Amino acid sequence: MGTLYLVRHGQASFGADDYDQLSARGREQAVRLGEFWRERGQAFDAVITGTLRRHTQTLEGIAEGLQVTPEVLQMPGLNEYDSHALITAIHPQPLPKPDTPELYRHHFRLLCDALAQWMAGVISPQGMPTWNEFSAGVRSALDHVRQRHTGQNVLLVSSGGPISTAVGQVLGTAPEVTIALNMRIRNSALTEFSISPKRLMLQTFNTLPHLNEAPHLDWITHA
Repeated sequence: MGTLYLVRHGQASFGADDYDQLSARGREQAVRLGEFWRERGQAFDAVITGTLRRHTQTLEGIAEGLQVTPEVLQMPGLNEYDSHALITAIHPQPLPKPDTPELYRHHFRLLCDALAQWMAGVISPQGMPTWNEFSAGVRSALDHVRQRHTGQNVLLVSSGGPISTAVGQVLGTAPEVTIALNMRIRNSALTEFSISPKRLMLQTFNTLPHLNEAPHLDWITHA
């Protein structure tokens, strides 16, 4: 039985004009994950990512740490939802930059509310797929892995939304649970599924084995 390793991208540029760009810390997280795997002799039979820049940059960091140059399959169905479009759909007025703890919490309260309404079909954020279409994109990627990579080790680099959706599909969770899982996934965190021809099974969720010891404990980030 093989293993699917789902990795959330490293820390991006939360609060900046362009979120889709790893911060210096985010690149360090990705390189460290690759180093951790290289130290343990980990290898991958296939590598899959979304098409966002932060996915590509995270994989580049992992590859640097692993000291490999992998062949990559990009799947747009693994791209993140548009958090700005979601929030705007329920709060059209511009929000201040979330540069204080309270504004940060307010941003994510609005996001959770918007996610719930989107998943229920109450809102249709501009430029975004429906929840069913988004979910189908994630399911297609999981089906691809199950059908083609049983008995192999597969690395998948994506974002918190698709990864929590994948966990929700495997476990059959309610939408509110999927949202809660989404909000907990840390940057460069690892979630593992075992792969069989008939199904995927959750092994671990949101772990940071590469950052769990000094001097990397202060590298743990969420946004």
